[in-house]
Amino acid sequence: MGSFGYTSRSRRSPRSRGRTWSRTGPDRATLGIVGLVCAVAGLFVLGIVLGPVAIVCGWLGMGRRWASNHLPALVAFVLGAIDTVLALVWLAGAGTPGNGVL
Repeated sequence: MGSFGYTSRSRRSPRSRGRTWSRTGPDRATLGIVGLVCAVAGLFVLGIVLGPVAIVCGWLGMGRRWASNHLPALVAFVLGAIDTVLALVWLAGAGTPGNGVL
């Protein structure tokens, strides 16, 4: 049965396709980089939208845990939180009499 790719080694391998995880979605490194780009862009424009997107991408990029080996995802999470807080402060300041925060 080894002639058709059905060997005992390939059957027991945990890294064979479809056994342990789905390969259709983006990987964690990509999510971390996307979150980092959204967080940096959110510092300049649309922080109220891009901040939460960066938080979600950073959280999913970290694998839903605080790991030190996923640095772009961690930076995306922190900058996304800063983006969101700054956007909320700016919106709260824009609603008061005067010129707002900036």
